[in-house]
Amino acid sequence: MPATVWKGYISFGLVSFPVRLFAAARAEAVHFHMLHKKDLSRVKAVWYCAEEDKPIARPEIVKGYEVEKSKYVVVEDEELKKVAPPTATTMEILQFVAGDDIDPLLFENSYYLAPEEKVSKPYALFLAALMETKHDAIAKLAMHNREHVVVIRPAEGGLVLHTLYYQDELHKANKAESPKTKFSTKELDMAKSLVQHLTAKFKLAEFHDTYRENVERLIEEKNRGEKITTVKQPRKAPVIDLMEALKKSLQSTRARTAVPSESPRPSKKRARKRQAA
Repeated sequence: MPATVWKGYISFGLVSFPVRLFAAARAEAVHFHMLHKKDLSRVKAVWYCAEEDKPIARPEIVKGYEVEKSKYVVVEDEELKKVAPPTATTMEILQFVAGDDIDPLLFENSYYLAPEEKVSKPYALFLAALMETKHDAIAKLAMHNREHVVVIRPAEGGLVLHTLYYQDELHKANKAESPKTKFSTKELDMAKSLVQHLTAKFKLAEFHDTYRENVERLIEEKNRGEKITTVKQPRKAPVIDLMEALKKSLQSTRARTAVPSESPRPSKKRARKRQAA
């Protein structure tokens, strides 16, 4: 049974039904331990009191918010529970939007939204209504010391939920503007032709993390005392003749097979270890 991230109710008009949230995805990476270079023993983090110049135990630590320089307001966990909004236990549907109305840039985290009960007619009815109308539901949900705006949508026979960023969390100042430059119709046609030749149905299983696999292979080779397999980095030359570059790209694409190139896979031993993690 996967770990429950949140449980409570969805309120849909006068109808409410219990649900649970489960994490839909988790980024995977190779994790290293910090070691003492001298003897390769584990290095552990220590909570340290700067005022008394000594380490302290976890039970001695409290949460504090700095209201002014070196002045803190201490907040207890029980106090935080007392000020939690109703959305900590109930998601109330605020509105419905068209399925393509939300910019994917706003998506933060994804969760599976499962019915709490084995047979849940309200859950099935809500799912069917979203599918028939091709709409998604907008609600608010409090968890992890924060109230989120969320979108609930149908996917693969069930409901999924995405938390969204707020307006003031978008870094619009980092937005890149399109350069004001001109190109010929012939160059555009060639670029469009290249797009068409590279167009295919997206299949997530065809993609994998080459960097993680290379690091896993590096670890295995060092562990066996073997020579490290290095990866040659491509040398990128600046584009002088755009049209010529497009032509060569198109020729290369036509010659390429439809099967994506595969880099060396990690051994079965490490693959099993990663799956078990």
